[in-house]
Amino acid sequence: MRINEIRAASPLASMAGDAEDARRQARRRALCAALLAGTLFSLPPAPAQALDLFGWWPFGSSRGESETAVVDPFPYTVALTLTGGDADLKEKLESASLLVDDAERPPSGEAGLIARANSDFERLVGRLYVEGYYAGTVDIRIAGLTLEAALRMPSLPGPRPVPVAIRVSAGPLFTFGKLSVESEGPAGQVGSPQSYGLVPGDTANSDKVLRAEQRIVADLKATGHPFARIERREIVADHATNRLDVRLVAAPGEAARFGAVSVSGTEVTDPDFVVTQAMLPEGEAYSPQAIDRATKRLSDLGIFSSVRIVPGEQVGPDGRLPMTIEVSERKRNVIGVGANWSSSEGFGVESYWRRRNLFGRGELLSLEGSIGRLGDNSLSDLEYAARIAFEKPGAFGPLTTFTTSLSAKQEIPDAYRSRHVTLDAFVRREFSEHLSARVGAEVQFADETDVFGKRTYLLGGVIGELAYDTRDDRLNPTKGLNAVIFAEPAYDARGKTFMLFTRGQVAAYQALDDARRFVLAGRVGAGSIVAPSVRSVPAARRFFSGGGGSIRGYAYRNVGPRLGGEVTGGRSYVEASAEIRMKVTDTIGLVGFVDAGNSFSSIYPDFSQGLKVGVGAGIRYFTPVGPLRLDVAVPLNPEKDDPSFAVYVGLSQAF
Repeated sequence: MRINEIRAASPLASMAGDAEDARRQARRRALCAALLAGTLFSLPPAPAQALDLFGWWPFGSSRGESETAVVDPFPYTVALTLTGGDADLKEKLESASLLVDDAERPPSGEAGLIARANSDFERLVGRLYVEGYYAGTVDIRIAGLTLEAALRMPSLPGPRPVPVAIRVSAGPLFTFGKLSVESEGPAGQVGSPQSYGLVPGDTANSDKVLRAEQRIVADLKATGHPFARIERREIVADHATNRLDVRLVAAPGEAARFGAVSVSGTEVTDPDFVVTQAMLPEGEAYSPQAIDRATKRLSDLGIFSSVRIVPGEQVGPDGRLPMTIEVSERKRNVIGVGANWSSSEGFGVESYWRRRNLFGRGELLSLEGSIGRLGDNSLSDLEYAARIAFEKPGAFGPLTTFTTSLSAKQEIPDAYRSRHVTLDAFVRREFSEHLSARVGAEVQFADETDVFGKRTYLLGGVIGELAYDTRDDRLNPTKGLNAVIFAEPAYDARGKTFMLFTRGQVAAYQALDDARRFVLAGRVGAGSIVAPSVRSVPAARRFFSGGGGSIRGYAYRNVGPRLGGEVTGGRSYVEASAEIRMKVTDTIGLVGFVDAGNSFSSIYPDFSQGLKVGVGAGIRYFTPVGPLRLDVAVPLNPEKDDPSFAVYVGLSQAF
């Protein structure tokens, strides 16, 4: 981007001394930088050299400089004073100043201090412009000397550490005056200044101009112009009226259509597979949204550590723009372990091994195992599971995924003991970014013992599932919906019984403030099993309530219809949860919640039997991989085997 003109209707207030012209140039460079980047005043810190573990650096310093020894360290003291403005402006100026921010880390020698001070001038002026102060002055003196005088001195006079004084005069706050947004192409390709956030009379923050330019360019690219840019920027600071006039001229550039797609960076992956999965619409009008969707599809495959889609440098004679997909492949073998614990369900561990990109077209082979209810139980009473699964994306087109798995599991809640082996196969189809469906079949053999006695089942079923998900974050959502509807007609060959399993659940999330520190979350779910009786349904497939993923506070799967004081499970259920989530700091959050629900022996929920309610509170520790969760819940109307309270520990929010 090129800045063609930056003018002032009256001279900018200048620094005293011989460096008038240099100061003006520095001011103008600061304004250019503030408009181009908006962040010159706050350069990012050096990359961290130590391991950052959830905010704790066990092998080094958080400052990112590895405490490297400074040659000839030159200490100084610094004071920043502000005339005009407010306390918030002073705080921002201090954050922008290297002299203030790095005062505890002395520079190397006198030359290092002078260089740091020289850099501060443009950073501070740039910060003033970002806040809308275009007539401000900045005066930095080292040992009472101007920067120019300090450069001429063979050595800085005075005591050590050397005193540094930064005096800033904010001047008047500028507002927008005359505003114009134009296009060098056909009329109507750009909107009005107001549509881009530039409103006469508003505070003339320079970052508003930057955001307007970004939106103008984005709008032009969305209309098929990949090389759109801001061709000319004219800014007039009128010091007589304290107004900033802005004229932006955009150059749309040549319109283009998607051309041939090539791939670079693949090692094992078939490049044709990458092109197919990206689904860039060759021959259609260029669209940044299509590029974003293609990037997400490729990233979601899980086989690439990075994905970039780079347009060619120029449009071809046929109006097509070639595209290059640049990828970097992830390691193919993955090993993981995990753990969970609750006072009602005990301690559990799990592990997995995965082989990514098995045949070079995104295939995934997984071996998974888990052991649960560790602690007081004997070895024969442990819960365990083992599973081998295969997944193939793009099996029947780029929007489909085929999965199949074979699993074995033993479950021993208080109500029953179940051992079952399941073979299944599914095809998942994405209809949009938020809507997907899954269809498939499964065969399951189950050997179970419960209050009704011992029985075996051989079920075959056809499964259909529809999912709608608009959450902004699956582990810690702050807005959106997540809804799932499931249905499975099945037949038990041993009992010669037909049954229909159905269930549905909707969860909603809504932030209450712009910073998303306060979030309301709610969930409601219900299900029904059409079957001759509760006993005809395998115990592991019946509906039980209670536990960490259900009604917190109650024992795991201990809520539902009873026979002789023992829970039997039901043919229907209904559950609801509500949470208020508050983020106290960037890493700590608090949660208050209430859960309610019950399971019923009838095919439909029988609300005359009432609902079980649990209430509680929790704490969250936010990590890069999701929030760590600790919840304590109390059952309000416990029954046999229910605790007086329950504690739950896990990763991610409860729902």
